[in-house]
Amino acid sequence: MKTLSLSYEEAQTGREWWVVDATGKTLGRLASEIAQILRGKHKPTFTPHVDCGDFVIVVNCGKFHVTGNRMDEKRYYRHSRYPGGLKSRTMREQLERQPRKIIYEAVKGMVPKTRLGRAQMKKLKIYASPDHPHQAQKPKALDL
Repeated sequence: MKTLSLSYEEAQTGREWWVVDATGKTLGRLASEIAQILRGKHKPTFTPHVDCGDFVIVVNCGKFHVTGNRMDEKRYYRHSRYPGGLKSRTMREQLERQPRKIIYEAVKGMVPKTRLGRAQMKKLKIYASPDHPHQAQKPKALDL
């Protein structure tokens, strides 16, 4: 039996589009499933050093579920690069202002921290409403 190793050109063909509805899903479990699809680990032709994953569209991104007191205890930090420029928000505040960033950051923490991971994150499309502009790609519903 031979080990299969895809080339870059072979990995670009056969990519699919998936739609995930985040309504009522637990954030961490949702993010880990999305990360596996972006990486391509669900395919039998998975090659670790090649971007062979699929595209993922997340709709209703602000309607996920978290356990415990995470809404009030989890903090999101950013820095303005000026002295004393560290700002932070709780998850509840972030959910009101930028619900897309919560799912984006959760998935980003689960992909490789390399060029490959950055390329995989470009295939993630997140929308706050149930509508998305990718109907021409004929995405399939992914039941998690």
